[in-house]
Amino acid sequence: MDGGRRCQAGMYVANRASDKITQLTDNVYVCRSGSAADTQVISDYVRYFLHQHTIQLGQPATVKVAANLIRLLAYQNKNMLQAGMIVGGWDKYEGGQIFSVPLGGTILRQPFAIGGSGSSYLYGLLDHEWKEGMSQEEAEKFVVKVVSLAMARDGASGGVVRTVTINSDGVSRKFYPGDKLPLWHEELEPQNSLLDILAAGNTDPMVQ
Repeated sequence: MDGGRRCQAGMYVANRASDKITQLTDNVYVCRSGSAADTQVISDYVRYFLHQHTIQLGQPATVKVAANLIRLLAYQNKNMLQAGMIVGGWDKYEGGQIFSVPLGGTILRQPFAIGGSGSSYLYGLLDHEWKEGMSQEEAEKFVVKVVSLAMARDGASGGVVRTVTINSDGVSRKFYPGDKLPLWHEELEPQNSLLDILAAGNTDPMVQ
């Protein structure tokens, strides 16, 4: 799973390194796109319900249960929410699973799912290069490649790449800063921001 990075307020990028991968349970995470406030409140409700569910059953909730709770909240409030979410996780019944819950609250189980403003640039690449049975290393490398391409094409995507890998061994998270990502086409090398330059004491912010 990879979460989006830039968090916008209208056309303004409020946070270029926002963490939009949210933990729901020990074995289930969700990637959020759309309204940050909407997806946060859905995640909070679902995390609470899943905690109660786990206490009552005495075992962890399945990925399907988590995805259906998100689908239920999204559908019941579809006229008020701008929330596209991807639920991923692992359970002992069906192994690794990915569910997409796009705007409107439908639910789709898929071998892979993408969402957010940068996703429209990626379908052709994913259809061409995604394959069954990738190793964890191959999959993580592929995610970094795909997200860096979205960042190159879409001004509302990017900053950094975060990945979460969930399997029978547990959960591992990785962070890839912007200056370590592959560049595409005519992209320029990452530069310090104006604030970074001023903080370093450079009296001429136009000269590095």
